[in-house]
Amino acid sequence: MPEGPTRSLIVANRTEPEPFQRMIENLFIGQDIGVAEELVDGYDDNTVLLLEEGEIIAASPLQELQDSILMVNSDLFITGTRDLEETEVPAVLDGLADHPFTLRGYPESNTEKLLLILISRHIERLAYEHGAGTLRSSFQRLSRVRDERGTRRVYDKIAGTDVDVHLYGQPDWRPEPDFPITMHAGYKYDFKYSWFVVYNPPPGEADTFDQAALVAIEKEPRKWDGFWTYDQGLVEDVARHIRWNL
Repeated sequence: MPEGPTRSLIVANRTEPEPFQRMIENLFIGQDIGVAEELVDGYDDNTVLLLEEGEIIAASPLQELQDSILMVNSDLFITGTRDLEETEVPAVLDGLADHPFTLRGYPESNTEKLLLILISRHIERLAYEHGAGTLRSSFQRLSRVRDERGTRRVYDKIAGTDVDVHLYGQPDWRPEPDFPITMHAGYKYDFKYSWFVVYNPPPGEADTFDQAALVAIEKEPRKWDGFWTYDQGLVEDVARHIRWNL
């Protein structure tokens, strides 16, 4: 995984109750990202600041973090309660691209894995809105696409565009013939333990299309090492590895 610069968060001029501060701290517990609280001139109350090497590079209202990640759970994405078009990533979270994370899933943590789930939906929305290019996503078990109503709805919508969609995982489900998605199944390590969502633009359109990749590996049961990136070269490298090895 890439080694990013030193980053930290400040909750500036907080007037919201103390539990919201603790929620942000818990979201990044165990990460190399400090979370502090300060009075900062020039910013509205309850503004979250992202610092890189001590310099402010992004700011988001605390309310945006509440709506996107602090006051939600994974069921919101799994059941499809929140539409794909409603997925919003606050600037202070989006600015954490290329930073390595180690995240725990349920029951060890109810919140840490949410960050990667949110970014996964963000990349899926990117593919949907562009409506062209290639999206490659892994699910460890292909049956999750069938069983998670929200996930199936997302991929039905993306498949309704001109995006070339490829799904990867262990072969415990055979989709119906009219599901216009290419399935890749196997039992190799990458099929069983990787979590990726990779969007590449159409050939020759890299300079005009956004692109992104999220990659995580389940190193231990329910414990993930991962990162996401918008770097064109790195996104292409990830896609190339998937094409050649899965």
